[in-house]
Amino acid sequence: MNPAVRTDLAIENAEMFQETEELQGIRIEEEVGRTSGIRVTWVTVENEQGAKKLGKAIGDYVTLEVPMLDETDVSYHREITSEVAGQIRRLIPNMKRKKILVAGIGNREIAPDALGPMVVDNLFITRHLIQEYGTHSEVTRGMGCVSALAPGVMAQTGIETREILLGTVRETRPDVLVVIDALAARSVRRLNKTIQITNTGIAPGAGVGNRRFGIDAEAMGIPVIAIGIPTVIDAATIVNDTVGNLLTIMDETRNRLSERIREGVASFDEQERYQLVRELMAPEMMNMFVTPKNIDEIVRQMSYTLSEALNSICHSMV
Repeated sequence: MNPAVRTDLAIENAEMFQETEELQGIRIEEEVGRTSGIRVTWVTVENEQGAKKLGKAIGDYVTLEVPMLDETDVSYHREITSEVAGQIRRLIPNMKRKKILVAGIGNREIAPDALGPMVVDNLFITRHLIQEYGTHSEVTRGMGCVSALAPGVMAQTGIETREILLGTVRETRPDVLVVIDALAARSVRRLNKTIQITNTGIAPGAGVGNRRFGIDAEAMGIPVIAIGIPTVIDAATIVNDTVGNLLTIMDETRNRLSERIREGVASFDEQERYQLVRELMAPEMMNMFVTPKNIDEIVRQMSYTLSEALNSICHSMV
């Protein structure tokens, strides 16, 4: 069996088929934010046929393509925050009236995996205040009921993330679980520049080939919203993209050498070329994932943007 191109993004799975065949059971809609200019793509998996084709669960996958997401322009990040909040509201209306539990998945000791815990660090936590003063006091005016935790990873705790969250959900009884996690992409242009929001939950570690038990509505017993940003990319994918760029250049500058190379490679489809690249790479590189050198600063900026979006939809502070 050919190894799958590793990605957590539904839009990237859809793109692999979109150019060559019709996607039965999958609906794709695109729009551009009027003020932000952010491209938003809704990929809806409508039935089991679509789920099998795309390799994703039935539900909605919202992708925000934000070229300046990893930049430090504060004014633009306000627009991103507004767009993210708006898309979450479309998936779960009336968030301010619901009890929200936010789970920051990942290992805060590793920068590319610290997105979830860092979002939790910046949240306005209020459940304890609501329990103490009620929802109509002067102290809690405008506050939604928000609790949060960063459960760590199995290597740190010896406990499955789903087990920790199941216990927390049973004891605290939230209305909605929001899960934040770092993702893996297959395209360099989407690295730290894409936000995915879905109502299908999440399988921690899936993008890096380390799939744990899923965290979804069926397992938790309540609606689950998963928010993620790709912070790493498979090394084999980078090489694969480089080969693709090489073939494009060869089309423009034809000579005897390029023709001979094209004869051997150009007829491969995306999956076959990816498999070839993995077989050619040294064994120690096959499971390598790549991230930008300034990933710590990028994750800090992105985590603040996501936390502000969640704060804005959970509270009505004046």
